[in-house]
Amino acid sequence: MLRPATCLYAARAFRDFGDGFVAVLLVVYLTDLGLGAFQVGVVATLALFGSALMTLGIGLFGAAAGRRRLLIMASGLMIATGLAFAASSSYAVLLLVAFIGTINPSSGSVSIFVPLEHALLADSVADSRRTHMFAVYGLIGALAAALGSLAAASPEYLVDLGLTRLEALKAMFLLYALLGVAGGVLYRLIPADTAPGERKPASALGPSRGIVYRLAALFSIDAFAGGFAVQSLVALWLFNKFGLSLTAAGIFFFWSGLLAAFSFPAAAWLSRRIGLINTMVYTHIPSSLCLILAAVAPSLELALALLLVRAALSQMDVPTRSSYVMAVVTPPERPAAASITSVPRSLAAAASPVMAGALFAAGLEAWPFVICGGLKILYDVALLWTFRHVKPPEER
Repeated sequence: MLRPATCLYAARAFRDFGDGFVAVLLVVYLTDLGLGAFQVGVVATLALFGSALMTLGIGLFGAAAGRRRLLIMASGLMIATGLAFAASSSYAVLLLVAFIGTINPSSGSVSIFVPLEHALLADSVADSRRTHMFAVYGLIGALAAALGSLAAASPEYLVDLGLTRLEALKAMFLLYALLGVAGGVLYRLIPADTAPGERKPASALGPSRGIVYRLAALFSIDAFAGGFAVQSLVALWLFNKFGLSLTAAGIFFFWSGLLAAFSFPAAAWLSRRIGLINTMVYTHIPSSLCLILAAVAPSLELALALLLVRAALSQMDVPTRSSYVMAVVTPPERPAAASITSVPRSLAAAASPVMAGALFAAGLEAWPFVICGGLKILYDVALLWTFRHVKPPEER
């Protein structure tokens, strides 16, 4: 029988493969439907905002339902999302589905699945193995997302087989729904949760409340900044400014995702030497500077090179951040801490894509990336100052 961690790793691989091609194809699909940059930004904002509200609901009221059951239900929602996008071309319907569904306009795994998976994984290992486990979890997801980005070129091959471009794009959303089926099957293999009475303490915060709220506030700044440069908007920028083809974009995002993937084990190695917080900050600041420079780069080659360097650094805070949150709270608080630190991130990230879309529509296409980089640097400095003395157990 598969171990629970193996099931979670595999489920994330399926989900992130789907998110990888959806993040690139979403903007293409919406543009082919006749929507402008601002309307695309609205879809991205609603998708992130809806994800935030559902994650909050899980954190506050979902403990009694059980993590396994919630993950299976979330897979059902992923299936429905893919089918709805494939079946409808109405902007109003797509807005509704983006809000209540699981569509992800970002290159990272931002969804209701993540807090539930984090809590299950953190409970399964010792402190000394926690960061390594999150690095493996992130590596698998990032590799899958990179392959998904490469698969974003699939509609062009489907067109060669006789489908129209719009039909080919709809077929990719059907594939997204099938990936939700695979994830749901894997979640069913996880052992059922303990009795409801034993789970109840996990639904609320206790002694770690102050730490969690400070982390959530800082993480929201980072996420708000990141919303100005979600992958769908980066793809739109490359299409508009440099005329990048869909195939070339898929290849670029594949390599970008590959670099991000292998940064996860590098982050685990580095954190053992300089600490979790230092790893988060000292890799994040250079990546933000690369994004700012890419925004004003005069050529496609230079812009892509800077974005690749950014990709190699920008995600090193992901496994370290997840590990840090799980380390500085008590085990019963982990599900609530995972949700509460995720919700402000999702809410903050939901506000910025529509602002970025407005800047794009106004012809200020470099500004979203400059704003993103600047705010992220401010976040890094604040994080280092606020938590420099709050050490996880393995660093004490």
